[in-house]
Amino acid sequence: MNFTLVKALVAVLPALVLFLGSLLFFVRGKALCFLLQLFGSGCLVLMPLTHVTEALQLLPWMHWGMERSPGHYLDLFGAALGLTLFPVGYLLHAITERHA
Repeated sequence: MNFTLVKALVAVLPALVLFLGSLLFFVRGKALCFLLQLFGSGCLVLMPLTHVTEALQLLPWMHWGMERSPGHYLDLFGAALGLTLFPVGYLLHAITERHA
């Protein structure tokens, strides 16, 4: 079995748990902080999914794994947005809960 596929499938599980938790908070709260967390966790789910598609050689026109390719930038921007928006949403939630 392809090692890249195994790593991606292992990485997708915590990302999906984070996404489902964020979705639950957003459905219950409908606040900006929960929306940021939901969008950020969605971007974090995007990262291992790009590696799954790379390992399975789906969408070959994306040139997965090559620098300056659409697949590379999709993975990069997903990581950057996810690692920025989720903590910002969490911080906003912590600040608003503390003052409430």
